[in-house]
Amino acid sequence: MNTLTRHASLMLASTFMAGAALADDVAAGNAGTRTLDEIVITAQHLNDRRGGIETQTGASTYSIDEAAILATPGGDNTLLNQVILQAPSVVQDSFGQLHVRGDHNDVQYRLNGVILPEGISVFGQSLSPRLISSLKLVTGALPAEYGLRTAGIIDMTTKSGVLDTGGSVSLYGGSHGTVQPSFNYGGRSGSLSYFVSGDLLRNDLGIESPDGRSNPLHDHTTQLHGFGYFEDILDSANRLSLILGTSSGKFQIPNQQGLQPGLGLTVNGQSAYPSESLDENQRELTHYAIVTWQHAQGQLDWQSSLTTRYSSLSFKPDSLGDLLYDGIAQDAFKRDAALGWQTDISYMLTAGHTLRGGWYLQHDNTTSIANSQVLPTDADGNPLSDRPVSIADNGSQQQWIQSVYLQDEWQAATALTVNYGLRFDHYTGYSSGSQLSPRLNAVWRSGPDTTLHAGYSRYFTPPPFELVGTESVAKFTGTTAATEVTTSSSPLAERSDYYDLGLEQKVGDHLTVAVDGYYRKSAHLIDEGQFGAPIILTPFNYAQGVIKGAEFSVNYDREGFSTYANLAFSSARGQQIESSQFNFGQDELDYIAAHSIHLDHEQRVTASAGASWLVAGSRLSADLLFGTGLRADLTLPDGSDVPNGDHLPTYTQVNVGASHAFQREGPGALTLRFDVINLFDKVYEIRDGSGVGVGAPQFGPRRGLFVGASMTL
Repeated sequence: MNTLTRHASLMLASTFMAGAALADDVAAGNAGTRTLDEIVITAQHLNDRRGGIETQTGASTYSIDEAAILATPGGDNTLLNQVILQAPSVVQDSFGQLHVRGDHNDVQYRLNGVILPEGISVFGQSLSPRLISSLKLVTGALPAEYGLRTAGIIDMTTKSGVLDTGGSVSLYGGSHGTVQPSFNYGGRSGSLSYFVSGDLLRNDLGIESPDGRSNPLHDHTTQLHGFGYFEDILDSANRLSLILGTSSGKFQIPNQQGLQPGLGLTVNGQSAYPSESLDENQRELTHYAIVTWQHAQGQLDWQSSLTTRYSSLSFKPDSLGDLLYDGIAQDAFKRDAALGWQTDISYMLTAGHTLRGGWYLQHDNTTSIANSQVLPTDADGNPLSDRPVSIADNGSQQQWIQSVYLQDEWQAATALTVNYGLRFDHYTGYSSGSQLSPRLNAVWRSGPDTTLHAGYSRYFTPPPFELVGTESVAKFTGTTAATEVTTSSSPLAERSDYYDLGLEQKVGDHLTVAVDGYYRKSAHLIDEGQFGAPIILTPFNYAQGVIKGAEFSVNYDREGFSTYANLAFSSARGQQIESSQFNFGQDELDYIAAHSIHLDHEQRVTASAGASWLVAGSRLSADLLFGTGLRADLTLPDGSDVPNGDHLPTYTQVNVGASHAFQREGPGALTLRFDVINLFDKVYEIRDGSGVGVGAPQFGPRRGLFVGASMTL
């Protein structure tokens, strides 16, 4: 089902020679015209050469292709995060967040090797599995070409009209009021080709249930996703491509039942307000575009891209309810616009040395607009009036990122490949910093079936600029929104040393097993929390942190049957919060300053597994997720709390699916599917509302039954 690759594909001289031969054949088309076969050969040749610009030598790479996605319960109707959760050491969190190898949200997304700048969205996902031809999760000690976000690189190869002609329309739906129509289509005219896809998702479980109910109150969502890939093969050595994408999501914030305000406030003469009546809403938008020129000729390959991305988040409070429950009702809007320029170059200097280098430049402009309703208070915190007053807190900021790298992949011996290099990163924004980072990776192949990799990487991770708050703490002094702590240091860049060692063993032609261990020591460890009613994550730093773990993987694939299993152990700890302190209580800050605590997103044991069997057009599939639970606060007998001192109960979620493709050539071929998510209706908490930076409880999905039909075009 999933193709596991624990080492990078080495760029060998034969690759260049074969590619050059294909290019020469295509260039010699009769009478200057190029046939369909020639265009396909050129497109595949350019794809192969594009893959050679990057290297994963010494890193851990887990690959999932389109067939594997379609073979899982839900197929390409699932969200992208659900696909990635089937990879090793990936932990699920609320709001669709992912944690890779004990990090919070330090994930970089790439399309065809091009970095997609980060957005503000919390609930929505701007990338759909429908656009993916193949996906790689690259982790571990990364080569110098990877930087800024380093816990996991999710690199997606998009579908194209040359290699993915035709398309389909589908309708999927079922439990939780789910209705999801979608389409995709690829085509070609001469050297021009295109692939487009889109879907509309409506259901009543837009955000995780806060109380474990199958259909929580006030949890409707409407989401729209669109994607387009367009390319023009200019000649045998050059390709120009354009990617366009958009996503729009409206989310109701779900309500718990049976609660009343506990702050003892009165607003405009009203002090009671049932939690069922709360009406909070959030909207998220993301638009992006990438223009890329690729050149591949002789020993030289390069790809240069211009990227733009706009994202925004707006939160509309329940003005009365939020004031009574939280002491503040904040109408918040945040947007970020980013421009990027990325260039990567590969040159085969000799048969034993391949040089790679490049640069990345990014400029961000963010705007934050907030209007807060609060009650004025006296020196003891008692309300002076039940009439709310308005406080405006607006701001804007710019960020620049400059990165450059150079590395050499050296074939030191027949069985040994060494990749060494340097990377320099610099940023200025709410804070600033720079670092020169050495990288060293090695791969040793003991015969065709055994591969050992090892690496060391120095990392430099700027804080997520688009999430940094501009709130002026002093403005809220003397109101019901006053904070106990008034210190508000800006988040800093994380600096870390990362070590990785892994082994992959092929057993026969169908079975692959792998083991990997990692250790990371960080200064200014970056974490994120959700503070307050607007669901906007806020970054903060621990002065120091240590993350370590091990993972085990097994893959088997033979004659229509495939199965995989992953098991991971992780420990993630941090000490002394040194930024965004106003979000915490003084007792909490004092405890964390004196003790190394578990990070709130640590899950000590994580496992995933799946199987798929295809016979005569019918497919049966199943997968599961297992976890020992994220962290929660521990209450001691004396009533004091240990931040993140406990963890939530162990859980297992099993999903199953069945599909049948009715055999028919050409348009009109029909495929039907039936899926059950959380087959045993396991009720489990992802969060219980306690822990550092945790805002509210969330539960995993209850059992859902879904049916779908798709027809080829």
